Amino acid sequence: MSDALLQTAANHLRKAVPLMMKHQIPTTPTNYALWYAYVAEQQPELNRELDQVIADYQTCPSVTGELLYRQYVADPVELDVRSMRQNLEAMSIELLASLQDTNKDAVKFQNQIDNQFTKLNMIEQEGMSLEQVLSLVKSLVSESDSIRQNTGYFTKQLTKAQSEISELRAKLAQSEADMLHDALTGCLNRRAFDMDIKGLFEQSPEGLCIIMADIDHFKQFNDTFGHQLGDAVLKSVGKRLQEQCRDGAKVYRFGGEEFIIIVAKSNLALARHQAETMRRSLEKLVIKDRRKGAKVDAITASFGVSQWQTKLKIEAVIEEADRQLYQAKHLGRNRVMPIT
Repeated sequence: MSDALLQTAANHLRKAVPLMMKHQIPTTPTNYALWYAYVAEQQPELNRELDQVIADYQTCPSVTGELLYRQYVADPVELDVRSMRQNLEAMSIELLASLQDTNKDAVKFQNQIDNQFTKLNMIEQEGMSLEQVLSLVKSLVSESDSIRQNTGYFTKQLTKAQSEISELRAKLAQSEADMLHDALTGCLNRRAFDMDIKGLFEQSPEGLCIIMADIDHFKQFNDTFGHQLGDAVLKSVGKRLQEQCRDGAKVYRFGGEEFIIIVAKSNLALARHQAETMRRSLEKLVIKDRRKGAKVDAITASFGVSQWQTKLKIEAVIEEADRQLYQAKHLGRNRVMPIT
């Protein structure tokens, strides 16, 4: 690297590190690379997105940083290695076991061959009948057939492994997305929520609000119309909730028919207003099953909202949102709690 490039790199690092400290960004290799790219100002779209994230959160949530890194910074080869490491490790263990088994058989076969050749040498030394010679030959043929079968099995294992590796590479992009997104709804998943909420609590919890949403009478949709239409309801609700997010709010599928929304740098009144907007939007959903002529147009959800308070733990904030959601259900569903 030339002196000029080294100087440029040093300047970028001198800019990136203070910014990371200012916004309480964890000092991981991924974050260093992301913020290095940011201060380099070579990708305007990255800078615009990261500026908006910082405006919304006063930090960069873990999942958001990871997704920005993948989109704008990461080398596809690096992602390939990261995604495949665990799969290849498991595969290598399986192949090693097959190799060890084949090696044991080969050693056993070698010992048997040595023993048979020792006996063959006795033909000249002691003299053996034709029947004894034929018996030795048959034994050699039998043992060679056994090792041939074992090595053939190992060859099949290697071929299978090569095929699986090719399949892993072909599905790399999808598997990367699946790590953080729910396959059915396209929302971020529970794993992503756990990463984000932990990071926000550690970095910048002030004004953090949680909205929990649960589809009303969801079991009836499945029982009445079938699971396919039930899945369609989940997809539509997830999409509508994402469309109604404002000011950096993010939707995660929490499990089953339950969704959870993180609203950063807000307050209970604003988060409750956002939940009310979501509730009214869901009331307008209409889902049709053209094959069966079925239509679902009475989709509602109940919402519970909570706000972080000093010294509260993550679990307490989530439990409070869940408690408010239960109250909404108890009071007749299709409402946001608390009332004020």
